[in-house]
Order: sequence, then C-alpha cells, then structure tokens
Amino acid sequence: MKYRMIGSNPTTRREVSVLGLGAMLFGTSTDEETSFAVLDRFVEAGGSFIDTANNYAFWAKGTQGGESEALLGRWRASRGVGDEITIATKAGGRPNRSGLSFAETGRLENIEGLSAKALREAAERSRELLGLERLHLMYAHIEDPGTPLEETVRAFADLVADGLVGMVGVSNHWAWKVERSRSIAAAAGLPGYEVLQYQHSYLRPRTDLPARRSPDGSPGLLDGELLSYLRAHPELTLVAYSPLLSGSYVREDKPLEHDYEHPGTPIRLAALREVAKEADATPNQVVLAWLMGGEVPVLPITGASSVAQLNESLAAVDLELTADQRARLDTAF
Repeated sequence: MKYRMIGSNPTTRREVSVLGLGAMLFGTSTDEETSFAVLDRFVEAGGSFIDTANNYAFWAKGTQGGESEALLGRWRASRGVGDEITIATKAGGRPNRSGLSFAETGRLENIEGLSAKALREAAERSRELLGLERLHLMYAHIEDPGTPLEETVRAFADLVADGLVGMVGVSNHWAWKVERSRSIAAAAGLPGYEVLQYQHSYLRPRTDLPARRSPDGSPGLLDGELLSYLRAHPELTLVAYSPLLSGSYVREDKPLEHDYEHPGTPIRLAALREVAKEADATPNQVVLAWLMGGEVPVLPITGASSVAQLNESLAAVDLELTADQRARLDTAF
C-alpha cells in the first residue's frame, strides 16, 4: 500500500492509504458478514481510509440511513480498531423521516441541511454510531441553499473547536460556493474545507444536463473549473467517488449512464482498453492507476461487494503507467 497526507493542521491531518474503501452499502445491500470480510481484507492490505455518510443507505430499506455507520462501529468494536484507520463521514443529506424515496430527498424540505443545529446533531449521532470520540473527517454532503454559507462555516469551526471533528470537507457543491466558503473561513481565521469529494472517473460526463437538485447540471460532477481550482491549491485533496462507474467499464449488464452518451466516450474507451491490454491489467485497474498518479493526484474511493472485487482494486495501487500510456489516455478525446 502507498500513503499520502490529507489536511494541513499538524494536530488534525491524517496519513491515509492512496486508495479508499467506500462503505455506502455496508449493512444494507451488502450483508454484515460480507462487509466485515471486505473491511478485514482492506486493512490487511494496508488500507486505512474508509468513506461513509450519515444517510447511507436510506433508499435501500426505507429508513433515514445510518446503517453503514452503525456497521462500521460494530466492526471497529469487534476488531479493536482505533484511530489508525481514518473514517470520513458526511452530513446534510439525511432524510427528515423514514420512507422517503431518493427522488423525494432532492427537495430541501425533506433533508436535514447544513444549519448549525443540523450539523451538531449529525456529528453527535455519527460519533455514537461509529464509536469515535472525534470524527476524523466530516463533509458537507450536499448544498443547502436555505442556510447561509457563513452559518455552515461557523458551525463546522465550532465542531472542530469543541473536539468533535478533526478536518472538514465538502462534497457536491458548485466551485464558487467552495471558494466562497473557504474565503469566509480564512477571513475569520477558522478552519475551512480541506478535502473535496466529487464524482470523477476516466470517462468524462456531460455537465450541461439538468440534475435532480439543479437545472444547471450536477454540482457533484468534477468539471474543468473545479479541476483548475485544485491545480491552483495543491494543499487541497481531491477524493473521487464512483471512479469505476458502478462496474460499467467491465460489465455488459451495467451500461453507462446517459451523461456519458457523447462522441468522446468511444474514443476514451478505446484508449483505455488498449492501455489495459498492454499493461496486462483490467480497465478498472487502469482507471484507478490513472487517477492516483495524475498531475492533480486523486484519492479514489472504490466500493466492493466482495473480497474479489476489492482485490482487483487493490492491485491498481502497484500499477505504474508509463509516460506514453498516460499521455495517450490524457489526450484521447
């Protein structure tokens, strides 16, 4: 395993594995025995960065979520896991009541949001479920247009000051809101967002299609503006969720979503398959290696519903793409 540092404050920054494990479906679609086996294998391989959220996975059982955090808490307790394993969670998108569909949580009135009250309650709940005295990393999961950015920034800073949260991050926000929030924090001498989590993979989705929460597109997709922002701020960490597109690179029964239906997709797929054949690797492994070793390094979060799936992803850590292979992948469009 390889490692990198996230965060800048010496008292809260963390050294984590360059490959993270997504726990979204642990405790719901992925049963406890399988989840524990995957977690055990991840740690055995040197993995030390696990990703969850307080609303995972409400849509699987019609709840408010929390099943993933609760399972991770049971796993930590049963294995004697301490602070050597970094667990990141998210708040803001938890349904206000059970029984809501995924589509219904697209409406602001149906989710907890990012107010000071909601964030403190979320932090306390997550700490209890995970069995942590201090959350290592807590993200603002989705945008909350009904709460001023100043209130959210101050609320996160208060949680850090009270020792309930170490680092703070942001996910699924427009780039201008990330910059404005960080500027507010910097001007007030408060801790700001240090880790940015977005959907990012080798294939490039269309960003102009209306999305569930915005007619302007999805703020959760990494675009050129956000990538440019990260180039200018190397102190920030980019975490990529859904890097393997739910299996669409390798499984015929998992077709690409309509966001990827454009002329550039076949060209990049051809380059990916060519490099995978040369490297004696799977397309999934090449995607992960491309993300981890790029000019703007990415920390991918990969999900796994079996140890075999996890082992495929773990092998990508040691896959070194040549300069020529990377150049061909980068320029395929």
